[in-house]
Amino acid sequence: MYRRLDAQHLIIVKAFENRLSLAPLNLVAGDKVLESAAGSGIWALEFSAESHANGVKVDIECIDLSSKQFPPTGTYPSNINFSVYSIISLPLSWTNTFAYAHQRLIVLALNDSLWRQAIAELYRVLQPGGYLELVEFETKRFHCGVGPSSNKLCSLVDELFADKGIIQGVSTYLCPLLEEIGFVNVRCEVRDVPVGGRQCVVQSGAGYTGEQWGEGWMGVKVPVVKGGGYGVVNTEEEFDVLVRDSVQEWNESKGLFTSFYTILANKPY
Repeated sequence: MYRRLDAQHLIIVKAFENRLSLAPLNLVAGDKVLESAAGSGIWALEFSAESHANGVKVDIECIDLSSKQFPPTGTYPSNINFSVYSIISLPLSWTNTFAYAHQRLIVLALNDSLWRQAIAELYRVLQPGGYLELVEFETKRFHCGVGPSSNKLCSLVDELFADKGIIQGVSTYLCPLLEEIGFVNVRCEVRDVPVGGRQCVVQSGAGYTGEQWGEGWMGVKVPVVKGGGYGVVNTEEEFDVLVRDSVQEWNESKGLFTSFYTILANKPY
């Protein structure tokens, strides 16, 4: 999993012109940065190194629901700290603490109620004037149905998302929500990332091979089967076959893509 998530990090960074952040930051030494859904910490480690190279040493707090992906203690710089917290319930002592908060790819974990709690918490812990940056992939505009198997998979995933209350239409949902919570200067940038067409994607390094994209969707296998298969599959083995056949369709196709959004906002002074 770690290798897949780190590869995904590289794909997203490349999609946004090799930038770790689109926020117009003016951080100074000692500023505190929050990285939510930190995973292995790859973004925080690179952001710390980039900031240090620019003469600014910031303190980065990396949080996630579990520590299982965190790097071993002592293998990362002392200005980075890893801790286990939920984005919907952060410490009260963090109020007005962070100059910048960065969060990436948690859309599959939150419904409307949880998103509202998460955005409210991010607003609370940011300093007045602080920047929030959210990076998510589109869950509504799927362009990956190119044959019988991948069309079935897309239909199945749509049913799963509807059943679980997963937000579909990320940008049109999050931007108004940020403003409702109190954020200002809300804006969104979108980048399309190729999927499949294996030779082209591998040569450019700018997108997902069919195998990489299929590996990502293996993460919904258990909830799909627990949900009864939504009229498409009955067992985990049938889901595996469906993804395998979809991978072949994606690798033989051209012009497929997924969309990533970076949404920026400020907490007002």
